[in-house]
Amino acid sequence: MNALESVVARCPYCGERVELLVDTSEGEQQYTEDCEVCCRPMVVSVAIDEDELPRVQVFSENDAF
Repeated sequence: MNALESVVARCPYCGERVELLVDTSEGEQQYTEDCEVCCRPMVVSVAIDEDELPRVQVFSENDAF
């Protein structure tokens, strides 16, 4: 069963707040999603903490690890 969690982050390009839906049942993950404001590709890195809440970091393509 998928557990979608809404998370707000800031686009690394335009700085606007964007809402991301994160599937917490997938555990650690990294994927690319376009910013809904400026349409540039953001790299989204998700980790699930000990309380099963998502910790999300968003990077530009050049800054991704």
